[in-house]
Order: sequence, then structure tokens, then C-alpha cells
Amino acid sequence: MPSFLQKQSIRYPVYGLMAVMLLVLGVVAYYSWWIALIGFVLLSVLFFMTLQIEYQNRRETEEYISTLSYRLKKVGEEALLEMPIGIMLINGDYYIEWTNPFLASCFDEDSLVGRSLYDVAESIVPLIKQEVETETITLHERKFKVIHKREERLLYFFDVTEQVEIEKLYEDERTALAFIFLDNYDELTQGMDDQRKSSLNSLVTSNLDKWAKVNGVFLKRTSSERFIAVFNESILQLLEKGKFSILDEIREATAKQNVPLTLSIGVGSGVSSLPELGSLAQSSLDLALGRGGDQVAIKLSNGKVKFFGGKTNPMEKRTRVRARVISHALKDIILDSDKVIVMGHKHPDMDAIGSAIGISKVAQMNQREAYIVINPQEIDTGVRRLMDEIKKKPELYTRFITTDDAFEMITDETLLVVVDTHKPSMLIEERLLNRIDKVVVIDHHRRGEEFITNSLLVYMEPYASSTAELVTELLEYQPKRGKIDMLESTALLAGIIVDTKSFTLRTGTRTFDAASYLRAHGADTVLVQKFLKEDVETYIKRSKLIESVSFYKNGIAIAKGNPDQIHEQVLIAQAADTLLTMDGVSASFVISGRSEEMVSISARSLGDINVQVIMETLDGGGHLTNAATQLYMSIDEAEERLQASIDEYLEGGQTA
Repeated sequence: MPSFLQKQSIRYPVYGLMAVMLLVLGVVAYYSWWIALIGFVLLSVLFFMTLQIEYQNRRETEEYISTLSYRLKKVGEEALLEMPIGIMLINGDYYIEWTNPFLASCFDEDSLVGRSLYDVAESIVPLIKQEVETETITLHERKFKVIHKREERLLYFFDVTEQVEIEKLYEDERTALAFIFLDNYDELTQGMDDQRKSSLNSLVTSNLDKWAKVNGVFLKRTSSERFIAVFNESILQLLEKGKFSILDEIREATAKQNVPLTLSIGVGSGVSSLPELGSLAQSSLDLALGRGGDQVAIKLSNGKVKFFGGKTNPMEKRTRVRARVISHALKDIILDSDKVIVMGHKHPDMDAIGSAIGISKVAQMNQREAYIVINPQEIDTGVRRLMDEIKKKPELYTRFITTDDAFEMITDETLLVVVDTHKPSMLIEERLLNRIDKVVVIDHHRRGEEFITNSLLVYMEPYASSTAELVTELLEYQPKRGKIDMLESTALLAGIIVDTKSFTLRTGTRTFDAASYLRAHGADTVLVQKFLKEDVETYIKRSKLIESVSFYKNGIAIAKGNPDQIHEQVLIAQAADTLLTMDGVSASFVISGRSEEMVSISARSLGDINVQVIMETLDGGGHLTNAATQLYMSIDEAEERLQASIDEYLEGGQTA
């Protein structure tokens, strides 16, 4: 039997048919009235039957709508009260006006009406104040997705505990891959007899196997100095909490045998593709090795990198052979160029200027023009004194140009040599890097995540005292077409002296060899001291900086300058050096204004605290014991960020 809706659909066609039939009867009556009468009677019966059906349909429609409304109302009430979705109405003062029973049961309460949100669920208040529409919060150990309807002051609570647990289980079970590399293994074992080498291998392997078994890691040795480790994200989190203690265990165990062997570990995580995971792990290992080894680098899929370890200064492993090979490679690149442009970092120090002068000399020895990019407004007192001395030698002074001059003279065959930095953002003029295709990087800082890519040649040695030391070694293997000028050798020596604090920090045998070479070529130590001299006013300024010192944590001293005062970078660095000589100071940080918009932080340590990692979280860098950064904010804001970075470092992993 058709429903009332179907009957409604045939109602209007029936009336139309009856109207047609009535017209037909009118025509028939003209010819035969009695046939028309019979037809009219039948049509009347049909009409009355149609009216009866319509009346019945109307009653059925009214009953259906009434039933449907009742059912909808009942379903709505049941959904409001019985469905496992929390509903809450609040007033403007964050008091609860009404909740459904499900939400009350989630709080283990009979009723929440009249209670304040601050007492019941304080974590919801920021969600409402910030006018956030959707947020996931934790209430009574369960996860709820909260949807906020601001105009109605209505909150919906969806229990997503199981969903969150499944997501966490998925994240925890994702595969992570690590490449483990034994630093200096070939160099250390080169002169060992078989018995001692076997003993060292057994020691390292047993420690790594024990570490792998305890932590649930699959470990496989792939070569004499390489291992591969496979584990999941949950194990990686445990290793991070333990700060990868295997680094300390291997270092201490091998030190007892008078073999300074350390580990470098590159970890790839955060992706499901195994080839991509392998690429991340290898990239992380390259980064850890580029920073001097003895550390863990964890490269995430979003580009961020976490670092652990790096507690020891890197072992000197460069050889004269490597310096000669790099020097010859540099010579070939220079000969293949029409001119050389040398550029250091912003606010260049003695090391940047000295090494730039050294590279320009290398170009001259190969009969190529060389120019040094400098911003006269961004040099400190020591460099200014050096530039004053250079002005007396026109043939040397003409090598210094501005960035505008550099843009005018570059061609497709121009070579750009970047010294004393490897970060594009720290260059005097980053646009030059984008305009010149042929680039060489020479630096002594530990490699950071930000790096100049697509370079023809990269000479980075984090164990060298300074870039000036590296450039001096390169000079020794260049053609002897021109003698090194006294002022050129003095500038290089000044760079070494400044970065080693007069040969007291990061000084190796090669440092003294380079200094000896420069001294033999006329470097004037008295002139160096003249460049580095400070006046009484500078001494007083530094003393006032030190006077503001306060101790933060674990012997960490923080000093900050007056917000209204501008200090040169050298003075800030000297203040940090002076603080480090004080009793009870394991690391020092000095914060001061460098310009109206920029704040500089100089960091120093005795080696127990890796200030490089702390500075990297603030977009800076440097070495284990010597680092710095520049921030565009107020001094107080810089101090807050510094303290947060120190806290993060002391707690464990550090993201760069």
C-alpha cells in the first residue's frame, strides 16, 4: 500500500483528469443528455471518493509529523543526555551553568552546575581566553578534544583518549636508524700491534654490545670503524633522556688504555621511508663529524637537529698532506677564475680580517686579482687600528672594497672565498653568495645545521685554533712568486693570538708551527700588541660589565650591560674571558647591546659546559668553550632566552 507521501504525489494529477472528464461530459451532453447524466453521476462519485482520500491523507500527514516531531525531540534529549559527548554551558565569569550527565561522570561528580572552571578544569580557561576554537586537553588522565563555541559560550568534549594512545603507539614504534663511527680509529690504530688493536676492538665492541642489549637496540658492525644500529622512537627517547651515556662510557674506557677514542653517532628519525631514514642518519653523522666528533646528532624530518655530547675538544687529526692537498686544490680553483673576492662574517674580528688578507695573498701568488669585502661601520677598535696601519700601504689598502663595489666587478668566472664562518646568515653580504656560483669555504668553527651549500671546496677544521692558522698553512704550499709582506703576516698572527687568547686556549703544535712561519716572514708581535691594546675607558667599561654579574646555575655566571650603552664585540668577549678566570665560574655569558636594535652574547666555558650548543639554540655558534650569538631584541629578552637555552641544555637534548 502506498504511503501517504505517495498518495500526496498522485493527488493533483487526479484532479486534473476529473476536470478533463467534466469537459468531455459537456460535449457528450450536446449529443446525448442521458449518457452525459450517467457520466456526471460517476464523476461525482469519483470526486467524493477523492475528497475522502484527501481527508484521510491529511490526517495521516498530521499524525506522521506529530510522531516525527516527538521522535526527533526524544532523540535530541537522549543524544544530549546519553551520548558519550560532553556538553557544557558557561557564563561570562567562567562558572558552569549546565552540563550533560556524561561530562559530569568524566569528572566523577554528580553535578558541576555552579562550580567555577578554575576549580573544575583550569586548563580550559586559557582555551576560552585565547578564543581558540579547538584544543586537546587532559582531564582526569583522559584526553579530550574541546570545541569552543564562543558566541553561545558552549563547550563540546570529545573523548579521544584511545585515538591519542594509538597515535602515540604508532609514533613510539616508528623505526629510527643510527650510524656509529669510531673517531680517529685509523689514526690511533695505525702504529698498534695486532694484540693491542684486538684488545681495543674487543673493549669497544663489548661496551657497545652491552649498551645495545640493555636498551633493546639491534647493533651490527659493518667495518672496522662503523656500526649500524636500529631501534624505535620510544627507545630513542630513553637514549635522549640518558644523554647518550655510551659516549662517556667509550671515552672513559678507552682513556684508561691511553687511547683517546671517541664515538660519533648520526641518527635519522621521524620518517617512514627507509631510504630517507638512511639519508637522514648519514647526514646527521656528517654533521657530528664536521663539528669535531664525540657527539650525537639527531636530524629530524622537519630539518631541526638535536645534539648531545661534544664534551671534549676535537682531536687534531689533520696532516700536512691534507693541508697540501687543499692548498693545491685552492690554487687550481683560483687559476680557473678571473678574480677572487674574499668575505668574512659580520662585525669581523682579527681572525676574519687576517685570514681574508692571507687568502688575498694566495690569489696574488697565483697572479689573480683579489679583493676583500668589508663594512667600515662594522669593525671594532682593534680592527680599526689594523686598517689605519693598512692605509699606509696603498697596494694593500686598495684590496679592500665595499659590497657595492663587489657587485659591480663580479663576473661568471669570479670566485668567492668565505672565511671564518660557514653560515650564510652571518656573511657581510649574503646576496653576494647568491650571485656568485664558484664558492670556497674556509673555517675553523664546528659545523652547524645552517651551511653554505654547493661549494667547490670546503676546508673546515674545528680542531684548528683559528682560520688564520689554516690560511697560514695553505700559504706555505703556494707558488713563491711574491714574498709575504710584514703587515700581512702580522695580521694573520694577530688572528691567531686573538682566537687563542695569546696561545692559552685551543693551541696545538700546528698553531705554534704557523706562528713560527709568520714570525719568520716578518710578523711583528709588538705591532700585534699595539692593535690589541685597550685604553683606560675600555677597561672601566669592561669592569662595569663584570660588576653586573649574577650566578644562575651550576657555576654559570651571567653579566649584562646597561640597556642604554653600546659595547664593541671585543669588549664583550673580553668581559666573558675575565669572568671565566674567577673562582667558582664554570661558564660565563655576557649580554650587551651592539647597536640600537642588536644584542650580542659572548659565551665562554672551561669545557664542562658546551657553550656552542647553547649559542646554537640562539642562532649562534662557535666552539665547545668559546661561542657567541647576535639577537635583535632587548637585553632583558635576550637574558630570558639565554636562561631558557641553559635550562634546556642542562636537562638533556638541545635543538639547533
